[in-house]
Amino acid sequence: MQTKILKIDSADAGKTDMQEAAALIRAGELVAFPTETVYGLGADALRPEASRKIYEAKGRPSDNPLIVHIAEFEDLVSIAREVPRQAKLLADAFWPGPLTMIVWKNDRVPYETTGGMETVAVRMPDHPVALRLIRESGCLVAAPSANISGRPSPTEAAHVARDMDGRIPMILDGGAVGIGIESTIIDLTEETPMILRPGYITQEMLTDVLGEEVRIDPGIIASNSEQKPKAPGMKYKHYAPKADLILVEGETGKVIETINRLAGERRAAGKKVGIIATDETMEHYDGADTVSIGARSDEDAIARHLYKLLREFDDRGADIIYSESFATPRIGQAIMNRLLKAAGHQIITV
Repeated sequence: MQTKILKIDSADAGKTDMQEAAALIRAGELVAFPTETVYGLGADALRPEASRKIYEAKGRPSDNPLIVHIAEFEDLVSIAREVPRQAKLLADAFWPGPLTMIVWKNDRVPYETTGGMETVAVRMPDHPVALRLIRESGCLVAAPSANISGRPSPTEAAHVARDMDGRIPMILDGGAVGIGIESTIIDLTEETPMILRPGYITQEMLTDVLGEEVRIDPGIIASNSEQKPKAPGMKYKHYAPKADLILVEGETGKVIETINRLAGERRAAGKKVGIIATDETMEHYDGADTVSIGARSDEDAIARHLYKLLREFDDRGADIIYSESFATPRIGQAIMNRLLKAAGHQIITV
């Protein structure tokens, strides 16, 4: 299969002919497209065979549910058994945007899309290309991240092409994404709303809008789970580079000292070592391939650069990567959730 790449100016998406992409979705085929979070791999969410193609292209476990992308709130109503009162409040506050809501599904949604679950995950992306593709196709679009399962999510069309070239018919290249980590997922099927994946929309923001308690599922920080995952990213190792990734957390000076020592030991053993640092600590590392993820005070930059850096270390042939931890005040939980999953929960506390 030849993969066609269509470049689109996201600021002027309305002038690009997207009928071919829309026709592919209607025909049950796959199209990769940008969202504000990461690139998604889209197919008609209501066709079982289309969802099966997503799993096949990604090499994704079939019990890992897909997120249904919509363009209107009424689309949620059309596939939900019931719409919780919280859903409208959250949609008014955060849609379009990086928030996914889990509700009970109705019979229109095949189990192939929900990973066998009776619930469905739904979001409205805040990206002109994504919204136009949904509307022009006339379909609800199931779309996990457009990467080989387990690899770092793609934040540029080139990342998608590296993983999906020859596997899918089309990639819509809308440039680099804005946020760089996946949407927050909140489960509205429980008595108390539960965050199943942290993201740009925080627990505090959700609580403020709902005016009630919002809990965080302890499973998001667990190293493994034998339970069936209710949302993407809860069970399997995700976001991982080819190199072995190890996180080091603690007081800054001790973190730098520990990483320098471990990196030196690995280099002496013939390994190619990479280090993920910040603008503030870059100059304190020596003898290794060190890259700054940005200023520690700029949480948005850290999130936006994370997956790109992991992929760059793959390109450089790193055998092992040491990374500082990033427990930043606002979205640090979301950043660390991705890093812990990418590292397979290998973390050293000093």
